[in-house]
Amino acid sequence: MALPVALPVVVGVDGSDSSLRAVDWAADEAARHDVALRLVYASLWERYETGVPGTGAERPSERVLAEHVVASAADRAARRAPDVKVTTDILPEDAADALLHEGNNACLVVTGSRGRGELKGLLLGSVGLAVAGRSYCPVVVVRGNPAGLAGTRERILLGAGGPASGGAAARFAFREAAARGCLLEVVRAWRRPTIDAPAQEGAEPRASALLDELLREPAAEYPDVRVRVVTAEGPAHRILVHRSAAADLVVLGAARRHGHRGLQLGRVVHALLHQADCPVAVVPQMG
Repeated sequence: MALPVALPVVVGVDGSDSSLRAVDWAADEAARHDVALRLVYASLWERYETGVPGTGAERPSERVLAEHVVASAADRAARRAPDVKVTTDILPEDAADALLHEGNNACLVVTGSRGRGELKGLLLGSVGLAVAGRSYCPVVVVRGNPAGLAGTRERILLGAGGPASGGAAARFAFREAAARGCLLEVVRAWRRPTIDAPAQEGAEPRASALLDELLREPAAEYPDVRVRVVTAEGPAHRILVHRSAAADLVVLGAARRHGHRGLQLGRVVHALLHQADCPVAVVPQMG
């Protein structure tokens, strides 16, 4: 089933191994939903004076480098998903700002976990973090181990927030599970009452009730999706990181407030973006 509107999947490319993995993931996603794929290279040229080694006496200009990166990525995408229409663009802008702008006319923005030139020890690069934390369009950060990137586990994992913050994420997760014909596992964490927090009594029944409310509408819209509901005791970020090892994609909601320019990521989303064993979708929920 196609996504609700025929907007493209946008993926940021920069020639890094991480961005090539993002291109592969985005090409598969575009084919899965029968939409176009748009490859965007964005950079303030002066930030990358080193470029790549040239064959002659002069080093290639940033423009030549950008054209090479985009052409190689487009060829890779075309070979991976030959039926997908691929377009490209080169933008002399800050990469995060450019992808945020592109998200205004996209069904999904896809980034790698680290960009060219960023330290290999980083768990998540600055561009992926900025886009996931500020976008009003769903964002997927392609990360994880090889098994998680392969997409063969046939399971989508939804970290269920409340209806006020997780409704859009629930619809996105159902849509993905329907398109892939796979299981949707919905997880809601709860905490056992303690002496210091007696108000938590009854937390597990409340978690179940919140799940029922959250899933009612998307389950009716996608009745063929197989759903497994889990209420688990413990910190949500630890539970979801652990369960991401058996998923192809983790879907999380993130509240958004208009006019707020800072990162809008809660602790759970932040942890999954840095530690999940598979790609992570951050779906904005307007408040």
